[in-house]
Amino acid sequence: MKFGRGAVVVVELDPTFGHEQHGVRPCVVVSDPDVIADQRFPLLCVVPITGTPGEGLLYPPLAPGKSGLTRQSFALIDHLRSIDKRRIRRVFGELAREEIAAIDEGLTVFLGLVE
Repeated sequence: MKFGRGAVVVVELDPTFGHEQHGVRPCVVVSDPDVIADQRFPLLCVVPITGTPGEGLLYPPLAPGKSGLTRQSFALIDHLRSIDKRRIRRVFGELAREEIAAIDEGLTVFLGLVE
């Protein structure tokens, strides 16, 4: 299965603990495509997607359409996690460039990469 950064994939997130997003749900791949293409690295980072609106940089809106999403959705940047590639069930589509930029901005804040 091939996918790159910004791909919307369906992922089996269970088992989980506490407030972590669980079940089978769409997620956005945020790992570098060159790294995840290398078979030596079996993990990739994803940001789960929800239909519940959130506010602020950590919950950017995602539009339905080319992404494969069927309704207005939101990235849950504070739920960033690494998963084994075998958790991916299928690829939905790809986010627009502006949506990936909004996720990058949220990741920068969440990971403390800003001065």
